[in-house]
Parts: sequence; C-alpha cells; structure tokens
Amino acid sequence: MTTRTRVTLGRREDLGADCADCFGLCCVALAFTRSVDFPVDKDAGDPCVNLDGRDGCTIHPHLRDRGFRGCTVFDCFGAGQKVSRQTYAGRSWRDDPDTRTEMFAVFPVVRRLHELLWYLDEALTGGTDPTVAVELRERFARVQEFADGDPASVLALDVDAEYDAARPVLLAASRTLRAAASGAGDERRIGRLRVGPGADLLAADLRRADLRGASLRGALLIGADLTGADLRHCECIGADLRDADLSGADLRDAVYLTQMQVNAARGDAATRLPTGFQRPSHWAA
Repeated sequence: MTTRTRVTLGRREDLGADCADCFGLCCVALAFTRSVDFPVDKDAGDPCVNLDGRDGCTIHPHLRDRGFRGCTVFDCFGAGQKVSRQTYAGRSWRDDPDTRTEMFAVFPVVRRLHELLWYLDEALTGGTDPTVAVELRERFARVQEFADGDPASVLALDVDAEYDAARPVLLAASRTLRAAASGAGDERRIGRLRVGPGADLLAADLRRADLRGASLRGALLIGADLTGADLRHCECIGADLRDADLSGADLRDAVYLTQMQVNAARGDAATRLPTGFQRPSHWAA
C-alpha cells in the first residue's frame, strides 16, 4: 500500500480505480438489489458476501458467472483509493467504527466528483477552443479542490449544482470536438430512427450506421445493435449502452465515453476503442 495516493499527483490515471489501494468501499458502502446484475439484495453499509478480510473479492475471476455482472461494470473513477488513502489517511472503516457511516457517505460523493473530473479532462485532452479550454481548466481546478476536501466539506457539497454549472462548458467542448467529423450535429435520422440527445434507441438496428459526430447524449441504447457502426467523434455522455453490441464498431475519439459504458456493452476483438481503454474480459475473442 502507498501512503500517498496517485490522486494528489493530478494525472489522468488518478481517475481510474486502483482496487489494491482501496478498503473495498464499493463492496460495502453501496447498495444493490437482486436483478439481472446481482443475485442477492445488499443494503448500503453491509459488506458484500464475497468480500474477504483483506478487502479483496473472493470470486473476482468469476463475477459474471456467479451473477454479479454489476460489479464488472462499475467504475469508481479513482474515488475508492482517494477516500481510503487521502480523505481518511489510510484509516479503514474496519479499524474505526466511528467514521464508518461517514466514510460510506463520503465515498459516493467523491465518486461523482471524480466522474465529473473525467469528463472535464476528456474535453481538455481532446483539444478544444482556447477560450473554452480556459473555462474547462478553471472548472477542473474547482471540482478537484472539492474532491480534495475534508469529509465535512464533501458532505456539505451540492454535487448536482456542480454538474449543472459544468454542463454549458462540456457541451461547448463537445461541439468543438465533434466538429472534426463530417456531418456533425446533434440531430439526424438513420432510416426511421431519430438519433440525438435523449433518443429512445432501445434494441435499435444501427448496424454499420454512420454516427460520426452525432450526439448520443443521454440516449437509451440498451440492447441496440451497433455492429460495425462508426462512432468516431460521437458524444456518449450519459448514453446507456447496456448489452449494446459494439462488435466491429469504431469508437476511436468518442467524446465523453467511459470505461464503465464499454464494460456494460458487448464487443469483440474487432471493436476499436479509444487510447487507454481496456477491452473487457467478457467480450468475444
């Protein structure tokens, strides 16, 4: 275990989970219900039945086989190690029952802040208008300062307000990033389907569709067939890609795509992902 988390260094990898430096917070602090993603109910604050005494998962290689598919999709965006090693300075919920409830309340707030940092960083590293970049950097510094705060200040924060405040600059950056694609725009039609922000594309047939520069912001794509689709420079923030088939799809330069969305989808060896993304182990070889 390290005594100083990578989060304090301000690098992009700070926004990815480092389970070896976490007290298993996602396995304890969060609740889940019996569903297609979990085989049992668990209340927030109760340790998962698969959590061992060293904060590891006893069935990690077999989570999907045992019905814990939700665990393979979840991403804390680095909040687990941040709260464990920085916010609480290595003091575990196991060792200090007095802070247990507080720590479990702090973790989901920091996770949402780190997710927002991910989107802001995506906009910055993708390259955008210089004026927009200045506001992005200012917004990033503000959110990072909140995430670095003590437990009391974290719990007092209105996270929804921070997302609302960041929304205009994220949208402005998205328009710039998507402009590199021909025909970029928020709305378009693929056959009879409306493709755009908030579109209902449940189980839609989008095979080999040209979605370059499109906005799928908040779109419902559960079970959609996107095999061979071109999603370069496509905005994906808030898009629900659970069980969407991305086999052979091209997601290079996708805007605001997260590893969690990729994990929730299906794909294969021909699926092209942005630099730095991992190919999920459950995808077809």
